[in-house]
Amino acid sequence: MLSTSQTGLSGSSAIVSAALSCLLDFYKVRHLIKLEVRPNLVLNAEKELGIVAGLQARVAQVYGGVVYMDFGKNHMDELGHGIYTPMDVDLLPPLYLIYAENPSDSGKVHSTVRQRWLDGDEFIRSTMEEVAKIAVEGRKALLEKDYNNLATLMNHNFDLRRRMFGDDALGAMNIEMVEIARRLGAASKFTGSGGAVVVFCPDGPSQVKQLEDACHGAGFTFQPIKVMPSFLNEIDLQTLGSK
Repeated sequence: MLSTSQTGLSGSSAIVSAALSCLLDFYKVRHLIKLEVRPNLVLNAEKELGIVAGLQARVAQVYGGVVYMDFGKNHMDELGHGIYTPMDVDLLPPLYLIYAENPSDSGKVHSTVRQRWLDGDEFIRSTMEEVAKIAVEGRKALLEKDYNNLATLMNHNFDLRRRMFGDDALGAMNIEMVEIARRLGAASKFTGSGGAVVVFCPDGPSQVKQLEDACHGAGFTFQPIKVMPSFLNEIDLQTLGSK
């Protein structure tokens, strides 16, 4: 079994999300806590523990499946949360995971860029706007099943992250996981803030096999990703439909 601790696979938030779900069911109050506010509860619990993170992973864990997230300032200011739209998991092409046995600390990676954002650093803010545009274009690519464009967007996402954080913060091992896929023509980006990489092989099974061999040769683990459908219950679906 893969441990998600410090692999950029949201291990800390998964524990808190699971605990929240258990509490909601144990006290029979799931219907009282709106779906869209639960990620904030998870994030706030982590902040009390000194964990530096954002909402994305928590939204994915709360909703399940594939979720398009709009964190526009107006939504966040007026509602206190983003607009989250579940998508059909069948829109995804086959995806693969590369991860290392000696992972990074994502909190350390987050910290300096977060402070620069809070300080109003124009480079960080403008680059983050470009990252947000990739999400919009990525949703369109999935809906149209334009996987060539999806591959381009995945690579661009990592390039922007690399510009913001710098190679020293990302770490040579994390960069190598991305580049080992790129050298074979696959698209790759971080799953989170380091320790694991998500990969799309546009050329199919032969490319997958080449990448698997290359990863094993470099000491990385390579495996397919199984994206499970959303496990929203009827009450949650009613909540979504009541907006």
